[in-house]
Amino acid sequence: MNKPLMYSGFHAVEALLRHRPEAVLELFVQDTRADRDDPRLAALMQAAKDFGIAIQRARREVLEKHAGPQNQGIVARARPRRPLDESALLQWLDGKPAKPLLLVLENVTDPHNLGACLRSADAAGVQAVIVPRRNAAGLTPVACRTAVGAAESLAYYEIGNLASLLDQLRDRGVWVVGTALEERSESLFTFQAPESLAVVMGAEGSGLKRLTRDKCDQLLEIPMAGEVQSLNVSVATGVMLFQVRAQRSVE
Repeated sequence: MNKPLMYSGFHAVEALLRHRPEAVLELFVQDTRADRDDPRLAALMQAAKDFGIAIQRARREVLEKHAGPQNQGIVARARPRRPLDESALLQWLDGKPAKPLLLVLENVTDPHNLGACLRSADAAGVQAVIVPRRNAAGLTPVACRTAVGAAESLAYYEIGNLASLLDQLRDRGVWVVGTALEERSESLFTFQAPESLAVVMGAEGSGLKRLTRDKCDQLLEIPMAGEVQSLNVSVATGVMLFQVRAQRSVE
């Protein structure tokens, strides 16, 4: 069993209680916070009590030691989420989900970027997020806090061989697009999104690996109007996904 971690912030703790209450071992609330004056805190504490979760009062210094200064006065000690694997992903796809929209993240090692990507993915209607087991940030408490709940609500898969998985996605009729600035790249704004789509994003700087780019059916670029020539991966992910969502909303 994985070692319990400290998850902080209202959104992250609320998501834990909504999606995985059995994983929460203890709830810590800053001793200067009064639930009677904070309806949101009162509701969260009541939910914890309903699940039989012990609630402890703690000093701000103690919470910061375990969860950093951005803890919002609420910290949960909980077992980490266990990602699903590629066999579960392929089984889900073989069930023929309607208009699957997948987000694949390669080389995203910053937990803040991962959390922000998850947040955008959830808002844009992505059904599954796929990351490699290696060279990835993982669902750390920082990523979960940044995701403001999306780290618990989204289907999250860790896979061993990304190139092989992209082949299997294509074999199942999923169109795979990657972001890269190459001669053969098409503008995102002229791209017509198919019903089954996987969007592959690489970290700023390193981008997608050559083999990953070669496995994509199509490469896209985000046109830049100013002097800046690149975007943070989480910003680029949001732009990509919401452009796709806009097209789907028109259909």
